Amino acid sequence: MGFAIGMIALALQATATPATPPPAAPATTTAAPSPQLKQRTDDVVALLGGNGDFDVVFAPSFRAALPKAKLDALTAQITASLGKPTGVDKIEPVGPLMARFRIGFERGLLNAEIALDPAAPNQIVGLLFKGAEPRGPQAATVEAVIDQLAAMPGKSGFALSRLGSGAPVSIAAHAPTTPLAIGSAFKLVILAELVRSIEAGERKWSDVVTLDGSALPGGGYAQQPKGTRIPLRELAERMISVSDNSATDILLFHLGRQKVEAMLPVVGMTDGGARNVPFLGALEVFKLKGVDGGALGSRYLAMPAAQRRAFLDGPVRDTPIAAIPAGLFQDGKPLRIEHLEWFASPNDLVRTMDWLRRHFDGPAGADLRAVLSKNPGLPEPAANWRYVGYKGGSEPGVLTMTFLLQGKDGNWYALSGGVNDPAKDVDTLRFTGLLGRALELAAPR
Repeated sequence: MGFAIGMIALALQATATPATPPPAAPATTTAAPSPQLKQRTDDVVALLGGNGDFDVVFAPSFRAALPKAKLDALTAQITASLGKPTGVDKIEPVGPLMARFRIGFERGLLNAEIALDPAAPNQIVGLLFKGAEPRGPQAATVEAVIDQLAAMPGKSGFALSRLGSGAPVSIAAHAPTTPLAIGSAFKLVILAELVRSIEAGERKWSDVVTLDGSALPGGGYAQQPKGTRIPLRELAERMISVSDNSATDILLFHLGRQKVEAMLPVVGMTDGGARNVPFLGALEVFKLKGVDGGALGSRYLAMPAAQRRAFLDGPVRDTPIAAIPAGLFQDGKPLRIEHLEWFASPNDLVRTMDWLRRHFDGPAGADLRAVLSKNPGLPEPAANWRYVGYKGGSEPGVLTMTFLLQGKDGNWYALSGGVNDPAKDVDTLRFTGLLGRALELAAPR
């Protein structure tokens, strides 16, 4: 979940990504769970409680994608938030070997999905932890969700607005104009500049970028050889749907840093102000935070704003990736999130999603709709909406989720929430549970 070297994360659910993914969410069947599903869901509970045999429960493909040490770290995060597991609360099969299920804990409930290998002994090949909710009655209104969000440690913000022909109209809000660090949500501005350039006839989705051998942060293109040709459409989809940092930096510097900066006021990112200029790339942030114990970043922050661009294009660019500590962000401790990040208020992000929505009917519209909706963020609550566009962002101490939503009544909305805590990592399960509840409550009936 953290701000790893390879990715500014935002799978804003705690996710294990095996070779065979867990099921999407088809309609729930009424069939009883198979004995295999009962056994393996019980096995998951046992492992979360510190018992069970990892090698017996999980298939080799899963263990290769998520080693035991990583599952143990994830388990520690879950139990720190929810307490000890108490058992499987509910299983909803979506096939003989696939199910949605809910695990009870001392202080809450954890929603999950599971997929088993068809071959005996039916080991687990897919497991997805989707978000938590407290025990007892859930928040009955969006305002009650906001109260719980505001009570989380650190600084938080929230905005739910209805979108139409004019400016977004606030429905519910908490500190909606306060800028927060937003992690990967900055990628929406890069997407907006790409859309602008396509509509202006400067580019097409099918245009290709040819890699020139420049260093890239981790992602699907970091190890691709010089001369590799990648369509803009593919880069945009990976940047938004899986938050691929290599795709992000390729697009940022292909489109032009200053072109992207010029889009900030256009899309309505005005509360964040000058803090987003120069507009940083992902690899630049990794270097500024990590090289020489943060000394590179200290030099950058000490400079007048007018000198920072040349510093990025010189000393920062020329610093080798090998100078970034291998364990950067792995300890879960926030790292200069108040100074070296991308910043936007909930209202900024609502306005940005609204700008993108307004371009759905333009020359770039069909592909834009598809790119934004590839990853709905929280699949189960998203089922209450006709359309869900999504982008989030995270690093230790930073968590944000922003949704572009069309209700089943045809009307459009945007919802954005975030938490910053410079002292410790954000409780991911708590946050995603609250945002999921807000999505559910906000859906027009």
